[in-house]
Amino acid sequence: MAQQASLSALGRTTAGKGVARSLRREGKVPAVIYGRGRAAESLALDAVALERLLARVRASTTLVDLTVDDRAPIKTLIREIQRDPVRPSTILHVDLYEVHADQKVTIEVPIHFVGTAEGVKNAGGVFEAVSHTLQIRVLPANIPDQIEVDISALGLGQSLHVSDLKLEGVDIVTDEGVTLCTVVAAKAEEAPVVAAEAVASPTEPELIRKPKPSEDDEAPAKS
Repeated sequence: MAQQASLSALGRTTAGKGVARSLRREGKVPAVIYGRGRAAESLALDAVALERLLARVRASTTLVDLTVDDRAPIKTLIREIQRDPVRPSTILHVDLYEVHADQKVTIEVPIHFVGTAEGVKNAGGVFEAVSHTLQIRVLPANIPDQIEVDISALGLGQSLHVSDLKLEGVDIVTDEGVTLCTVVAAKAEEAPVVAAEAVASPTEPELIRKPKPSEDDEAPAKS
């Protein structure tokens, strides 16, 4: 079952950079909602309420019941969060997408590897995760929080690919040839190479100042 959350918003008819800056000064975040069969609508979200929501759920896989003004709540997904590149904690803009119970949506879901690979346990191999997310199509009510992949049977030199996954009620969009993870042989530690100069007998340092003239050199010539 998909995670659920709720959020309120105010509709707005103005747009532009100046309006966005004014909203942020008032403690609000500019947003837009769009979806299949509806025109895009500009919104304003409460910054504190939004930050609290994002702190407790995974935005990409959470259904958000969005109430705009006094209208009935609608089901949405957070499609994009734009953050300040200098201060990443500051949210600049949010895109929300309206979803319908009978229409599948395409989303990216994190992959969670479970178990210990046989090639690690019994052959001294090293497990390497190659992919960390999977793109899928699914009905909103069936959005998984994550995709669990059991790696217990993975031997040394073996890999798991998208084609190896068997998921019920989910259409996998990611190409089936994509590698998810692999078990590789541990790298042997190389003995340090000692440079020939390091073991050779030390040489006298090069003298870079001019030698002091001898007394014969300093004495003036006799007439």
